[in-house]
Amino acid sequence: MKKQFFFCAFQLLVLAGWAQTAGKLSLQDCYQLAEQNYPLVKQRELITKTADYTIENIRKGLLPQLNIYGQATYQSEVTAIPIKLPGVTIPVLSKDQYKLFAEINQVVYDGGEVKQQKQLQKNNETLNQQQLQSDLYQLKGRINQLFFGVLLLGEQLKQNALVIKDMQLGYQKTVASIKNGVAFKSSGDVITAEILKNKQHSIELIASRKAYIDVLSLYINKNVDEHTILIKPQSVTVIREINRPELQVYNQQIKNLEVQNKLLTVKTLPKLNLFLQGGIGRPALNMLSNNIDAYYIGGIKLTWSPSVFYTLKKSRALIDVNRKNIDIQKETFLFNTNLVLRQQDAEVSKYRQMLTSDDEIIDLRTKVKNTALAQLANGVITSRDFLSEVNNEDQARQNKILHEIQLLMAQYNQQTTTGNQ
Repeated sequence: MKKQFFFCAFQLLVLAGWAQTAGKLSLQDCYQLAEQNYPLVKQRELITKTADYTIENIRKGLLPQLNIYGQATYQSEVTAIPIKLPGVTIPVLSKDQYKLFAEINQVVYDGGEVKQQKQLQKNNETLNQQQLQSDLYQLKGRINQLFFGVLLLGEQLKQNALVIKDMQLGYQKTVASIKNGVAFKSSGDVITAEILKNKQHSIELIASRKAYIDVLSLYINKNVDEHTILIKPQSVTVIREINRPELQVYNQQIKNLEVQNKLLTVKTLPKLNLFLQGGIGRPALNMLSNNIDAYYIGGIKLTWSPSVFYTLKKSRALIDVNRKNIDIQKETFLFNTNLVLRQQDAEVSKYRQMLTSDDEIIDLRTKVKNTALAQLANGVITSRDFLSEVNNEDQARQNKILHEIQLLMAQYNQQTTTGNQ
């Protein structure tokens, strides 16, 4: 039996010694590490690069644009002068004609199209980054489950070690009673069996805690073992205002629609370009020459397409429909989030009420157990009666442990729900 006592004492010493020998890890640390190491975070750099490349390509729309054209044709008839003059030979154009030229266009005025396209791409980058942040935010709920699960199992493991200690004290009292002929040997066997049962329970708790720790370690990409101390968070007061990343996504989508609306206006404006065209052809600019000549043309080009007004009204109406759709999605998200908060409020209130009576129950159960221990020593009750009271006190303490962790978890889940972490 001494071995069993030292086993229990060793468990307590190990658990108490974690704080002095192991590394520490807070809930906020886990949040940050999970976000930094989750594979999805690699998209952040890709989003930035995509936006940079796209904006750079759009910006090049303001640079001179060079186009090269060439054509060779054969036509059934050519222009001819139907006049015959004595002593004058009027050349006849060849039916095969050739042209090779280059044209340079420089935008002078585009109505702000390039500017708005650049702004739209910047907005898209911001939207994609915020959507990524929203996706990464979902990790916090998973981290809450794992972190508080490890805390709960750790506290249950400590409590189970204390129960084993109580049972061992009862066993010592029973051994004395057996020696004095007050109790049967089977009474000691009953307590021994219960001690072994609780040791098995310790093994189960240790295995479950390790499983939680292993998963948490994968999420945060950090070596976490049974000696790592998870710092128990302080109780918090939850701010009711909702500041979730999803709201920023909806707001950015509205901004994108505003830029798209400005682009529709830009398309209704005329465009002004400078151009220079140079090349060779047969014929060139002189349509009466049958020789291959070089030529150039320069000037200002104005383009305007009134046909854009055919679809302008419906295009604006479509943007308005999309805006209303986003507003509905945002309203629905806020509605559902507030529903979740109400449910979480009820949970927080429930656990607080339970905790107010937990201490009183534990105090009463402890008194009954201590009395039972004295009665066991005097042979007034059986070992089964004693174990019943030990288990009752243990259950009361387990309930308090559970309610404390559940209250903390409910509070931090509320923080995650509101986005005010």
